[in-house]
Amino acid sequence: MNYTYLHYQIGLSQLYGIGPIKAKELIYKLESAEQLFSANQSEIQKLTGLNIRAIQKMDRKKALEKSIAVINHLQKHSIDTSFYTSDEYPRRLKQCVDAPILLYKKGNCLVNSPKLVAIVGTRNATHYGQSIVRDLIASFQGKNIVVVSGLALGIDSYVHKYCLDFGVPTIGVMGHGFDRIYPAKNRTLAKEMLVDGALLTEFIPGTDPDRENFPKRNRIVAGMTDATIVVESNIKGGSLITARLANDYNRDVFAFPGNINTKTSQGCNQLIADQKAHLIQSPGDFLALMGWNEDNTVETVQKALFLDLSIHQQQIVAALDQETQLPIDVLSLKAKLPITELNQELFHLEMEGLIRSLPGKSYVLT
Repeated sequence: MNYTYLHYQIGLSQLYGIGPIKAKELIYKLESAEQLFSANQSEIQKLTGLNIRAIQKMDRKKALEKSIAVINHLQKHSIDTSFYTSDEYPRRLKQCVDAPILLYKKGNCLVNSPKLVAIVGTRNATHYGQSIVRDLIASFQGKNIVVVSGLALGIDSYVHKYCLDFGVPTIGVMGHGFDRIYPAKNRTLAKEMLVDGALLTEFIPGTDPDRENFPKRNRIVAGMTDATIVVESNIKGGSLITARLANDYNRDVFAFPGNINTKTSQGCNQLIADQKAHLIQSPGDFLALMGWNEDNTVETVQKALFLDLSIHQQQIVAALDQETQLPIDVLSLKAKLPITELNQELFHLEMEGLIRSLPGKSYVLT
């Protein structure tokens, strides 16, 4: 059998006892994923520091054999993959230490668009929550915003449905493999989403929608986006897990308040009370806080003053001029400046009123 690099990537994700954090550590210590399968146990022990028992328990042969069936399914159903080192992998998700090593995707993946927001909520959505989702998605029209949710019943379903209705690209993250759609009620919805959106999962075909998979799904939803909005939530539930993860990943979290006597509002109210979410009462609140109320017809001040800036400041303005907004880590790469020096230049530009800082250490031209 002539194995390809994809076989080794899939095999790496299927090793027994090796999660995404450990898998990345192994790749860092080795030359490639292939070496983990081609080297003998003594060589792997020397290179990685793993003991022989742990290497045996990984069952490299079984993992590699499993990759053959997976690739056959991917080819048959036109499913793509993105390894965490590739440019096609969600850029924001790469920043998360527990991000999946490999993603499976289908559709027009817009995972690295300038503006991504997660909208989540209870499966027991009320008319109040449904109307909030509708108004929120309607406000995103024409703003190049991509919406991510979990393809579950309730709020998630309304999110994806209204995105289709209003022409807003949407991505559904699944807690199972691509051989099924769960819940089955959303099969038609999922198919329609592929026209101008995408479906993503970290799970290989044949993986059931088991309960423990959905918190894993939620970390992708939270990690691949700039912000998370919780519309309705009980005091316990998956939406609060997504919000907690978003906070852990240093993402902005927003929540709509609700009736204190309504169960589906208790989670949102608690997030706000605990200062773990910004209170928003309208789509305009969210767009203003994120700086996503763009006006492409107005000539900006910094273009007129561009030549009066220092070389480093020109590099920063030029980078921001190409995007609606940029997080500081990406801006550092685009402007070719280390973070320490970049922070100094950003301070001066902000004092001059040429740029504006946004929640989550992002910046935009004024």
